[in-house]
Amino acid sequence: MKTIYDFEAVQMNGKHMALGELQGKVMLIVNTASACGFTPQFGGLEKIHQAYNHQGLAVLGFPCNQFGNQDPASNEVIADFCQVNYGVSFTMMQKVNVNGTDAHPLYQWLCAEAPGVLGSKAIKWNFTKFLVGRDGRVLKRYASMDKPEKMAQDIEAAMAV
Repeated sequence: MKTIYDFEAVQMNGKHMALGELQGKVMLIVNTASACGFTPQFGGLEKIHQAYNHQGLAVLGFPCNQFGNQDPASNEVIADFCQVNYGVSFTMMQKVNVNGTDAHPLYQWLCAEAPGVLGSKAIKWNFTKFLVGRDGRVLKRYASMDKPEKMAQDIEAAMAV
């Protein structure tokens, strides 16, 4: 049986990151976009990161351009946008696909582990979020409209385990 620790991704700086490096942490994984109505959630994600990072939370952002062409820029431009406009200091990965045959393997696994509404495995839009427990298993999937600050209780419960 796979856990999140069986995957890796590439950070914005080009460094490969084995998610096993985060073993024992709670993770919040989000597919992001720079030109979306939900883009201001970067601010809420950063607040969650600041509030819980030292208690064992890792926030990981995965830019994606599959929804309305809302993140067409290069990884470098996306990284600059996130830092300048929202002060993002949590880990941002290089742009990935989250749906389809060329979806990143991590997203294929996340979607299979925590289907959406009516059992749909596809990501519906930008800023879909997955909360992963310290054991590397998916605890919950959140929709785009679910604001990060509303997840504090779930994050605290996951960190208490």
